[in-house]
Amino acid sequence: MMTKQLRPAEAVDVLKRGHDDVAQLVASLAETAALRPGLGGGEWSVRDLLGHLTSWEEYALSALDAWSAGMTAPIDRALRRDGLDDVNLAAVRAKADQPYEQIRSDFEAVSRRLRERIGSISDTAWDAPPTPRFRRSLGVRLGSMLVGVSGAFGHADSHLGDLRAHLANETDAASDQAGREPRLRKKRSR
Repeated sequence: MMTKQLRPAEAVDVLKRGHDDVAQLVASLAETAALRPGLGGGEWSVRDLLGHLTSWEEYALSALDAWSAGMTAPIDRALRRDGLDDVNLAAVRAKADQPYEQIRSDFEAVSRRLRERIGSISDTAWDAPPTPRFRRSLGVRLGSMLVGVSGAFGHADSHLGDLRAHLANETDAASDQAGREPRLRKKRSR
């Protein structure tokens, strides 16, 4: 089943909503908590997640630059050569030495730049293939690069559940350290 292609303004709205949801969740998080691993039960920290989301938006911007020059997007070459897991690992490692405040600043700036760039794309360009080698439109191709559980451009949404759970564990750990009872979590109904 094929889903409806989002228009540029709709894509910007989806990106902004996902970005704002993540930003709101981490807004008051102390740096020490942001650096603590365990997100999604793995080794990533909140800092790593912000870097990961920023990296994919950087890949999208680089793809737009490459496509406008009639070239293959660097992320397409990297995915063919290394695969998704290794691309994600390399991106996290590349940002590992950056201070948390730089990661947060880049998270804001890159997201804003991508939304502005998408918002400036004409409907004609959005509906056309990004290069002659592609059959799918630029909008579909870009949306699939940033796809998430909520669909095209919903990459951030894919990480919200793990982020919320991680932050809840942080809150519980802080409560335990302060000698208070951890807050009770309500069971979710389906």
